Amino acid sequence: MGSAAAYRLAKRGVSVIGIDRFSPPHVLGSTHGDTRITRQAIGEGDDYVPLVLRSHQIWREIETEMENDVFTACGALILTAASGKTVQHGGDDFFASTVSAARAYGIEHEVLSTEATRARFPQFNLTEEHRCYYEPGGGFVRPEVAVAAQLDLAARHGARIQRMERVNHIDMTDSGVTVHSDRATYGADQLILTAGPWISQLAQSAVIEQVCIVYRQALHWFDASETITTFTPDRMPVFIWGFGSGDRDMFYGFPAVDGIDGGLKVASEQYESPSDPDDLRTDVTSDESRRMFGHCVEGRLPLRPAVIKSASCLYTVTPDHQFIIDRHPEHSNALLASPCSGHGFKHSAAIGESLAQWAIDGSPAIDLSAFALRRFAQGN
Repeated sequence: MGSAAAYRLAKRGVSVIGIDRFSPPHVLGSTHGDTRITRQAIGEGDDYVPLVLRSHQIWREIETEMENDVFTACGALILTAASGKTVQHGGDDFFASTVSAARAYGIEHEVLSTEATRARFPQFNLTEEHRCYYEPGGGFVRPEVAVAAQLDLAARHGARIQRMERVNHIDMTDSGVTVHSDRATYGADQLILTAGPWISQLAQSAVIEQVCIVYRQALHWFDASETITTFTPDRMPVFIWGFGSGDRDMFYGFPAVDGIDGGLKVASEQYESPSDPDDLRTDVTSDESRRMFGHCVEGRLPLRPAVIKSASCLYTVTPDHQFIIDRHPEHSNALLASPCSGHGFKHSAAIGESLAQWAIDGSPAIDLSAFALRRFAQGN
């Protein structure tokens, strides 16, 4: 969202400085791992749909301008056991909410029978009855490519991108902001803070500190060599598969986007053990991969347990699993965008544009009131 905001601000002729403690795109936060799912009907809530639809338009604009592939519409499949509800990102029936959003916004989709899903997508071993939703306009975004492209475009439009520079403190007053880094001090009229898992350290807000919790997640790429032809993006969609009622009773995955040597990426989500972003364990143990394969993959996808590669990333999560996009509660010249709770990247291009509009025009074109901080006020 920082790269997107820098690009959209610079494109409108605003003087912009973008500062990052690392060198984006990097693997130390929440925006890496080769692929991120994007879907148009958002089961987390209808308020997200305008953001993802606009983001899809922006990805295509960036592809035209940069002549590279950012977004692949290979389709998106959501599966959940017919006998239960899948709890996903705070919602009590992710499947039903997805179908409702698709109908409300006229998004092309199909609700398939289990038999029809088996016939169309034989990669998925559906041994019992499921609810099945297919969206042809869904797919995956390349996060590293998207971030690099937007930073490049921001620089082309005159933005200063300061890499490997750590922000130590921010002074916010009614007349402006002063950013103190380990290299220099910068003054600006307005601040947009998109610090991901470090937002609590920099926002200087008790509310943000209370509601933003960071969790480490593990990503796994398993061997698909024996059946690789069935896993290519022209034959397999991205998917989200819920098979129980717990947070761990779901997993998501992608087609083999990099061919036979890249494996097939799958992951689940964990919200039991908070993490410190400054003390992140980036490696994924063999035990973690074994547990992931045994609990989620085995018997459901024709993969081998051999791990091609693995990685970790960070989710920054609010109590309701929804975003924070708002003015700072004490400083009107600072905008906050976080945390994205594991489902943020698909919306990031439009959120960057919205932040730029908010900073320049006083309000964004897309209604962001659902993501205001006031919902965490005492008594709400």
